Amino acid sequence: MRRLLALALISLTSRAAAQGDPPAPAPVNNLPNPYRTIEGWAKMPGNRTWGSTSAVEIDKDGRSVWVAERCGANSCANSNLDPILKFDSTGTLVKSFGAGMLLSPHGIFVDKDGNVWVTDCTCTGTAEQRASKGAQGEPRGHQVYKFSPEGKLLLTLGRAAGGRDSAFFWQPNDVLVAPSGDIFVAEGHASSAGSNARILKFTSKGMLLKTFGTKGSGKGELDQPHALAMDSRGRLFVGDRSNNRIVIMSQDGEWLAEWSQFSRPSGIYIDKDDVIYVTDSESGSVSPPHSAWKRGIRIGSAKDGSLVAFIPDPNENATNTSAGEGVAVDAKGIIYGAEVGPRRLQRYVKP
Repeated sequence: MRRLLALALISLTSRAAAQGDPPAPAPVNNLPNPYRTIEGWAKMPGNRTWGSTSAVEIDKDGRSVWVAERCGANSCANSNLDPILKFDSTGTLVKSFGAGMLLSPHGIFVDKDGNVWVTDCTCTGTAEQRASKGAQGEPRGHQVYKFSPEGKLLLTLGRAAGGRDSAFFWQPNDVLVAPSGDIFVAEGHASSAGSNARILKFTSKGMLLKTFGTKGSGKGELDQPHALAMDSRGRLFVGDRSNNRIVIMSQDGEWLAEWSQFSRPSGIYIDKDDVIYVTDSESGSVSPPHSAWKRGIRIGSAKDGSLVAFIPDPNENATNTSAGEGVAVDAKGIIYGAEVGPRRLQRYVKP
């Protein structure tokens, strides 16, 4: 009976999503899990341990995995470690860079040329860490960086130490580069009053074109836009985390639809076949207002919003962020979840 009810809910959700209307916010927790968890796949060098990570992405080769982790802790403020790491398909570290540049790496994207984009959210640690300066005394944080595959800095967006209102950024969460070369940045990690909650659109050269979204929970509003993805139709998917929904927009900010069936989205990944992977790291015991939903990775269709699978967080009693915040999927369908609370990178494969 539970299985029939779950299938009925998925069917209703899919029809509502296909029509562009908000689906009923009933919990979707009982989907099948066809994946096996592989722990400890990525091998850190020497005695280095994992820090918090929400940033994971697949290399242009479709096999290698890029991760930006917080230097064995939850901040790189006082570390000389490289936070940006590349692992080959066996989990061996083959490249690292970025030491001394970032405070709190948060989002990551690999563009069609293989360049690596990383956001420095600067959303963790003490006030002193958030105001930390580099080795030469320069301010740091609240910026977006574009690196070559070899680690050369190619472009920086935003001013060091950040800015609000007409300036940018303040706590940039994620970055995405469209096939056209236009750059999108999701800004606003805090959910408190006065925080930014918007998407900024830039040219490929870094010139600001427009911003869209204001703080709130209604149509045209966002609250903690935590993740970005784009489907084959060029629609922009925004993980509107504190509103417990995905917002779908045109690339000019036109509001197209909102989906709640993927729960509280921390990370979104859409593959070439428009399969969508959405990770929820804050529902259940972590986020009591959303306690009926379970944390984990929900998998479905970016075309119509239907759901097919769910990888649950094994720790249902966690009291802080648990399960993946970031998610990425390689060319073979292997899923990677980047976890902030447990400080690890999980690998999920089908037997």
